[in-house]
Amino acid sequence: ESPIIPFDDDKNAEREIIHGRWAMLGVAGIVAPEVLGGAGIIPADTGLVWFKSGAIPPQGTFDYWADPMTIFWVNMCLMNFAEIKRGQDYWFPGSQAETPLMGWEKGFAGSGNPAYPGGKYFNFANLGKDDMAKMQKKEIKNGRLAMMAFLGCVVQAAATGEGPFKNICDHIADPFGANMLVNFSNIGGGASPF
Repeated sequence: ESPIIPFDDDKNAEREIIHGRWAMLGVAGIVAPEVLGGAGIIPADTGLVWFKSGAIPPQGTFDYWADPMTIFWVNMCLMNFAEIKRGQDYWFPGSQAETPLMGWEKGFAGSGNPAYPGGKYFNFANLGKDDMAKMQKKEIKNGRLAMMAFLGCVVQAAATGEGPFKNICDHIADPFGANMLVNFSNIGGGASPF
C-alpha cells in the first residue's frame, strides 16, 4: 500500500488499465474530428478542435435519429449499465456470471480478471489466446502513452489555442517558428482557449 495513494496495488493496476483505455479513446477523439473536418470527410462545422466541441448548443442543427437531449440520455443509460456491470465485476470478480440477466449471464463469466473481462461478449472473436501476456503489455504501454498524449494535448491547447493536428502541420511548415519553446512562451499571452 502506497502512503500517497490509499488503495492496494491490484486495484491501482486495474484503474491504470481503465484510465489508459479511456485515454486511448480520448486522444483518438481529440485528433479524429480535426483531421476529418480538415480533409472534408465530415462537415467543417463538426470538425471542431476538441476544446471547442462542447460549445455546440444542446439543441444543435445536426441531423441524427433523435434530438440531442434524447441521444444524451440514451448514452447515459447505456453507459450506466456498462459501468455498473464493470464496477460489480471489479469489486466482486466473477459475480456477473451469477446474476440473472435474461439468460445472458454466462457470457459475462469472463476471465476472472476484471481488467480483462473476456467472455463471449467482450472477446467475441476469441483473440489473444496464445499471446495474451504480450497483448496486455502492449495495451498498458499504449495506455500510458495515450495518457501522456492527452496531457500534451491539454498543454498544447493552452499554449497555442489550436488543436494537435493544426500544431503538427504548423511545425512541419515552420519548424523554427512553431515549436515547443516558442509555444511555451505564449502561455498566458492570450492564445489559451481556457
